[in-house]
Amino acid sequence: MNILVNAEPRDITSVTLAEALTELGFHSPAIATAINGQFVARDARPTTPLAEGDRLEVLAPMQGG
Repeated sequence: MNILVNAEPRDITSVTLAEALTELGFHSPAIATAINGQFVARDARPTTPLAEGDRLEVLAPMQGG
């Protein structure tokens, strides 16, 4: 299915958010996720379905001073 990941079109085979994160190479536990502008908690990722055209945002904390 085709979704947008951080505003970039991607074609994935995953059907849940947790599967998609693994497929897309996001392995860090320290990320925040949102689908179509709605925050998705880490515990909800395995049961959160994805649909054609969804907008997935993955944010990682930044270090700096």
